[in-house]
Amino acid sequence: MNRPLFAFLVVSLSGAGRERAYAQLSLHDALRQADRSAYANRMAAGTTAAQAAESLSPLKGILPSLRFEAGYVRTSDPIGVFGATLRQRTITQANFDPQRLNYPGAVGNYQGGIVVEQPIFNADAWTGRHAARRAADASRASEEWTRLSTRVNVVQAYYGAVLAAERATTLRSAARSAQAHLRQAESMVRQGMVTKSDALLASVRFGEIDAELAKADGGAETARRQLAVLLGGDGNALPPVAAVPAVLPSADRIRAVVAADTAGLPAEPRADVHAASRALDAARADVLRARSAYLPRINSFARYDWNSPNRIYSGDKNWTVGIMTSWSPFAGASELADMQVTAARAASARAQAEAAQANARLDVEQTRTVLVVALTRLSIAERAVAQSAEALRIVERKYAGGLASVVELLDAQAGETHSALGFAQARYDAIVAAAERRRALGGDPGSLEAVDESRPVAVSLPPNTTVSASPDTYSTERRNLS
Repeated sequence: MNRPLFAFLVVSLSGAGRERAYAQLSLHDALRQADRSAYANRMAAGTTAAQAAESLSPLKGILPSLRFEAGYVRTSDPIGVFGATLRQRTITQANFDPQRLNYPGAVGNYQGGIVVEQPIFNADAWTGRHAARRAADASRASEEWTRLSTRVNVVQAYYGAVLAAERATTLRSAARSAQAHLRQAESMVRQGMVTKSDALLASVRFGEIDAELAKADGGAETARRQLAVLLGGDGNALPPVAAVPAVLPSADRIRAVVAADTAGLPAEPRADVHAASRALDAARADVLRARSAYLPRINSFARYDWNSPNRIYSGDKNWTVGIMTSWSPFAGASELADMQVTAARAASARAQAEAAQANARLDVEQTRTVLVVALTRLSIAERAVAQSAEALRIVERKYAGGLASVVELLDAQAGETHSALGFAQARYDAIVAAAERRRALGGDPGSLEAVDESRPVAVSLPPNTTVSASPDTYSTERRNLS
């Protein structure tokens, strides 16, 4: 890697030995790292730079050019010898002798020149310059959209790694509880209070949770590697890498930050729509460039020349100035082909611009619906966690008193684990939906740094807006969307 992906490794010592501790990676740090090093961003930046450079090419037909020439020629050609001698200002009467004119001796000539060329009117260069500049604008807008999309991906990958870590933590806690239930069941079997089947069922359940835990640990490692690659790393090795938070932000924090996004907010100008619009402008300008190839071209030039038998840029100088007009009304149908190609590209660009606008409008409404649903599920999952925890507590007391079977206990524990995992998934889905919603509105998904509970949050709602963040208001919001 060209630069470190995350904060540098911090080493701490404990009484039992040395443990490596990593500085916690914040979403803010991850987004900054992606802005600098993400592969998609770097590729987009390279494309933009190349397009900007291409916009300089048409200047060849607009700006003046300066050229230096130098060379040496030795010839016995009669015309060449007489011309070189005349340019060197060494002609004498003897040079007009017919025998000498017909059979001259070889003459050497050092030639030097300075040439200035100034285009006066080249319509295709001017229209081509306009087309190239619009194409560069489109490329810059496309790069900006790529950066915003990368930020959405960073939010998704960052909190995906946090979700994987929380999932592993939840299953590890469930595995400890299942192991405790297994030991309790085995003890009660020895005491004759329950049958052996209870212990076997507890053992089976412990094995299932242990297998899920192994899968979750592997998923957490994969998620960290995916995040590292997204931020510009090679993904081959984890250390040294910063640690992501152990748990996702709380439901209250998420709602406080993103609830306002469920309102019917107006979309700001989007970079992808701007890119498509500029691409259409560039295609239309390119059509004009192709048509202007039928117009005459007018160019001027001025030059100084030196000719000497001894060295370059020596002897008397000659000057020449001139203006030239050229017109090619037909050049083997190449102009016709160019016009047809550019017209077809303009039609395609027009369709792409219209599609970008339509998709942007759809994206605004669709992401609003997705976020409303995600917040609704978050509220339901939050209640389910509290209810399943209370249900498990009741069943544990009944089981300890011999009023519930081990099957009921294991089912209650499975329900609590499932609810906890579902609650974590619901929080993750709400954050990702909010990131996509903010991109759809033309905003910066990086503003979701505010869900970090170490940061202050202040939420202000536009006037006359309706916030939907609970199941009670979802039906009304859904009718409004339709």
